[in-house]
Amino acid sequence: MTPSTTASAPLHTLEHVFGYTAFRGPQGEVVEHMMGGGDALVLMPTGGGKSLCYQIPAILRDGTGLVVSPLIALMHDQVSALRELGVSAAYLNSSLSFEAAQQIEADLLAGRLDLLYVAPERLLTARMLQTLDRLYAQRRLALIAIDEAHCVSQWGHDFRPEYLQLSVLQTHFPSVPRIALTATADPETQEEIARRLHLDNARRFISSFDRPNIRYRIVTKDNPRAQLLSFLREDQQGNAGIVYCLSRRKVEQTAEWLQSHGIKALPYHAGLTTELRAAHQDRFLREDAIVMVATIAFGMGIDKPDVRFVAHLDLPRSIESYYQETGRAGRDGLPAEAWMAWGAQDVVLQRRMIDESEGAEEFKRRARTRLDALVGLTETTGCRRTHLLAHFGEAIPACGNCDNCLDPPQTWDGTEAARKALSAIYRTGQRFGAGHVIDVLRGEISDKVRDWGHDQVSTFGIGTELDEKTWRTLFRQLVARGMLTIDHDRHNALLLTDLARPLLRGEAEFTLRVPPAKANRRHATRRNAPDIPGGVALTLFDRLREWRSRLAATRNVAPYIIANDATLREIAITRPANTTELASITGIGDRKLAAYGADILELVNATV
Repeated sequence: MTPSTTASAPLHTLEHVFGYTAFRGPQGEVVEHMMGGGDALVLMPTGGGKSLCYQIPAILRDGTGLVVSPLIALMHDQVSALRELGVSAAYLNSSLSFEAAQQIEADLLAGRLDLLYVAPERLLTARMLQTLDRLYAQRRLALIAIDEAHCVSQWGHDFRPEYLQLSVLQTHFPSVPRIALTATADPETQEEIARRLHLDNARRFISSFDRPNIRYRIVTKDNPRAQLLSFLREDQQGNAGIVYCLSRRKVEQTAEWLQSHGIKALPYHAGLTTELRAAHQDRFLREDAIVMVATIAFGMGIDKPDVRFVAHLDLPRSIESYYQETGRAGRDGLPAEAWMAWGAQDVVLQRRMIDESEGAEEFKRRARTRLDALVGLTETTGCRRTHLLAHFGEAIPACGNCDNCLDPPQTWDGTEAARKALSAIYRTGQRFGAGHVIDVLRGEISDKVRDWGHDQVSTFGIGTELDEKTWRTLFRQLVARGMLTIDHDRHNALLLTDLARPLLRGEAEFTLRVPPAKANRRHATRRNAPDIPGGVALTLFDRLREWRSRLAATRNVAPYIIANDATLREIAITRPANTTELASITGIGDRKLAAYGADILELVNATV
């Protein structure tokens, strides 16, 4: 498409192509910045509309927008969705035949594409770079977008080595505006992205990391399979979701067990054949109420908007992993839930995996710090969302939509115990880890305690009232709340911080969660039920979904590419009487109005 010189062009495209009447958050600013040829680094939560930030400028600027994407599934979905909107888009990756790839390259050179999605390893081939050099010489590269930009971080679990080579884009195409986008990056990772992609001078657009439609719930493991089944039956009956497990074996066992209890569960991990993984992923994307039981091999790039829950049967590797994985729920903005069962053994296992990994010590240090932050989230007695977002440098008040807010946990006053712990760390020279300090507190005369003379310090034996497990819980919370830090270079020695001073001086209190004897099932009324009136409207919603499923099958696309649940629910609530009213529905652009408007209005009128 040819660009418009009017300031209203992006809004016109947003409304008439994508079906939205207004930009959200910083979307409009990012689009304007890209239209003007500026570079950008965009941090926006999953479901926040990152794609529009480069899709609209790519459509309006001269030439083709190049999108670097790490996953075939994501490319396929986004290209299908764009074509459904009437946008000329294609992708180049290993799934294409030689002939199909040749045709797409011909379309690219002929100027027939608004957007081209390409895998990083394909982009970096000599053939592809030569093709892009030709476009650049003709001023027909509209922009370059690097999606899932956190893959450039060598400290993250989604690291892709080929992403490090994407810095060549700035060298090859210096005048083409570049935009890097991610939903998961703490301040340290943001700096790494900017440095490695040569975007140091790019304007940064950082949205809130909050996903207010997601309810966070964390339970202590007590027969976790049964807890998961109860969650699925009581809160998520008939909904699509993802259950994450740490090992391939556990994935298969859990999927089989859920199937035996009437749940439509499918396994997914890297040990399955490529064909079986593809078949299971396809069913998850195209069918309703499929529960995918998976390792972290599944998830990034899955664009399914109506995932109503993400559950964890094992503790994730870090707080970033937890945020990213739970963020795959509720992309459509409707209520969703992040549920996790965890136990102390999970922490032991994750720490051992870090210690035994082949990474450099700096990598291990960062991994331990991020795991500690996640453990703090599991044990906090305050708002889960407040704690989670604080890790990303964002301060918010209590959310009212997590388990701790809805059903405040019982707590005990750990102030005196915390003072004893801090004093014991100080008296032993701030040179030892938790195990040694706990031995001192409990009066355990180990060889190490005797050798260091710590059976003679004033804090020896002053903590016999608590068992080792309770002391470890207290130490983890002291670390999580910033009163202690861990020196990984000195065998995980515990060090006091300035935040410990008020507690030691008697100017602050310290409370801890009382572990429940059984998982507490008290929580507020389920929010995941359809938020539309009962009776007629619900019937219309069901009929719209049935129509969408039939149409998607004939067009060989996922149902949400036709229309997502949020769009169908808005139709069911407002019951548009004509095309003008239907055009005002979120997600209904000109192309969909022309293609499906008559069918939708017929369904509305036929549902009395």
